[in-house]
Amino acid sequence: MSIEFSKKLTAHETPIPGVVLYDLPVHGDNRGWFKENWQREKMVALGLPDFRPVQNNISFNEKAGTTRGIHAEPWDKFISIATGKIFGAWVDLREGPSFGAVFTAELDPSQAIFIPRGVGNAFQTLEDNTAYTYLVNDHWSADAQGQYTFLNLADETAGISWPVPLEEAELSDKDKAHPRIADVVPMPSKKILVVGADGQLGKALRELYDGDAAVEFAGRAGFDLASEASFAERNWKNYSTIINAAAYTAVDTAETAEGRAAAWAVNVAAVSRLARTAVEHDLTLVQVSSDYVFDGVRESHDEGEPFTPLGVYGQTKAAGDAVVSVVPRHYIVRTSWVIGEGNNFVRTMASLAGRGIEPAVVNDQIGRLSFTEDIAAGIQHLLESGAEYGTYNLSNDGEPQSWADIAADVYELSGRPRSAVTGVSTEEYFKGKAAAPRPLNSVLDLGKVKNSGFKPRPARDVLEAYLGQRTAAE
Repeated sequence: MSIEFSKKLTAHETPIPGVVLYDLPVHGDNRGWFKENWQREKMVALGLPDFRPVQNNISFNEKAGTTRGIHAEPWDKFISIATGKIFGAWVDLREGPSFGAVFTAELDPSQAIFIPRGVGNAFQTLEDNTAYTYLVNDHWSADAQGQYTFLNLADETAGISWPVPLEEAELSDKDKAHPRIADVVPMPSKKILVVGADGQLGKALRELYDGDAAVEFAGRAGFDLASEASFAERNWKNYSTIINAAAYTAVDTAETAEGRAAAWAVNVAAVSRLARTAVEHDLTLVQVSSDYVFDGVRESHDEGEPFTPLGVYGQTKAAGDAVVSVVPRHYIVRTSWVIGEGNNFVRTMASLAGRGIEPAVVNDQIGRLSFTEDIAAGIQHLLESGAEYGTYNLSNDGEPQSWADIAADVYELSGRPRSAVTGVSTEEYFKGKAAAPRPLNSVLDLGKVKNSGFKPRPARDVLEAYLGQRTAAE
């Protein structure tokens, strides 16, 4: 067998999404040859997913014409040849528009190929004594074998031109009996799990992903973040992402002894369990943060600003962010002044307007509203666009306003005069009341999320639509 020496490490895209063929540098002389078969740093830099292999397998094949496949397995594989030569065939058996796509190539020791989960894999040896080796990122088990998807080697739709006709090749009886493509059940995508799915953001995510079987929702009854059993009972191999829509948000109650314990339990201890799970199973973790991690001294807060929380709630949110930041695949979505389905500031002001009440509203806290449907859309964008992992500010856009300004907008849109709202300072409003300290400036810099391709809608436009929907529902 002749091997082409001194190739440059190169990646070649194929017709199957995620399947990438690699040329490997092989160095040789009169004694034999050497190659770096798997080199994480170089290959990840070239675009190979950092798929964290945990097992190395070798298939030795004594005779040319030995044929195996087509097997789609519930893990990723990095395939190469140690000795000999193969004709490889790969068929996309995943749910989606590329189902049934085919790619074939001859591989010798100077090549390798990355095969994502759910892509059917098959090969036929072209030389005697061929050793076929592959790295996988999950451990084989009898249970995992039950999740395989198979396709018949002779499927007419795939139309694979095997160098050695199948009737002359060495095949197992099992491989001969696999179904044609019309009878193949595609391998489902890994799921997104939304925890805390009964809250304001959870409801918005339910509406956004309505009908999407790849997204699973769990309220407290379905997944108790305080219970280790909830984590142990779930098969995390079936998931790609966790969106944490759960949070303790009772800002003032968090200052009490009971509230402090509850805030730390939900916003830190539970988040730590999620982070540990994400690290152990290589999941993406989406954590929703808050403007309360800052003291509100700066006019605008960017993602790199150090934490300066004023109260217990802000302290717990900052601690949760710090925990999530060590997860390799994470998005921290920092919001402010959240408005969604349920009791909130806008609904309260609309109710007061409808009853002819003239309220006093704080006028020295400045920020922007964050409507939950826009937070949900931003999370979806980050996940689907492949945006760089990290922290993103995400509120609605437009000129920053005070709470009193927003209340006046609600009154105006409800047919009441803006003058019905009286502005007062934070100090005056909370005088004589037990209240947590609040940042006076909650304006979030939106440059980073905009550069990722997401354009937050102006808060005024969404407010008008929100109040219109509320009026229509009454």
